[in-house]
Amino acid sequence: MPSRVPLALVLAALPAAPLVAQDIPALLARGDSAYDAFDASGAVNAFEAVLALDSSQYDANWKAARSLVDVAKQVTGRDDSLKRRRDSLYTVARGYAERAIRADSTRADGHFALALALGQLSRTRGGKDRVRFAKLIYDEASRAIAIDSTHDGAQHILGAWHAEVKRLSGIQKFFAKTLFGGGFLDRGSWDAAIDHLQRAVALRPDYVFHRLELAEVLVDRKRYSEARELLASIPPLPQSDVMDAQYQRDAAALAERIRDKRDGG
Repeated sequence: MPSRVPLALVLAALPAAPLVAQDIPALLARGDSAYDAFDASGAVNAFEAVLALDSSQYDANWKAARSLVDVAKQVTGRDDSLKRRRDSLYTVARGYAERAIRADSTRADGHFALALALGQLSRTRGGKDRVRFAKLIYDEASRAIAIDSTHDGAQHILGAWHAEVKRLSGIQKFFAKTLFGGGFLDRGSWDAAIDHLQRAVALRPDYVFHRLELAEVLVDRKRYSEARELLASIPPLPQSDVMDAQYQRDAAALAERIRDKRDGG
């Protein structure tokens, strides 16, 4: 009598059924699970499977954008081919975020995802391009906060934006004034940077990057005691981002660099 083949193996050998619209909730759930497990590529695959069924699906678009940013952040190195790879991923992420906004501009996550993708993309560009992106990042993060003031990611981006504006070189500031007028740069302030980042930390206190970015701004302001206290709180935090191991190393290095510095000095 022939041995019986387990049913699971039989089903696995059958051709996969084509995806249909009814599969969208399951695919979204699969993408969320992959993202939570730090499998950014798996999350992208699941969300793009949704978009193959419905290209205007809001959640799949903004979540695909966010996941692609995570994939790109892990492409390290300065080789030209790696830079092009990162830029390509951030550009695709930007397209998904823009499509999410076209699908529903009244929800915060699409605006956040666009600001996130543009923020990462701007870091790979020269001074003039960074200034051009600056206004778009500000506008999208501000729209997200206007819709949902409790969006910690948007609060973080806007806080980082204020800090980046204050760090601009004289040449970059001159170009920005020529392009946008002086009033645009006048919005940037250290106090606003700290306020928005403190808000992000309060909204999501266990997120490493919120605390690290705030500590960096406090160091800019020579508020070393506060920065050291914040950095000391980072090592015990749970990892909840694909880059958290690196962020924790960065926090340790920064803490060592300012170990003996006095406030205001």
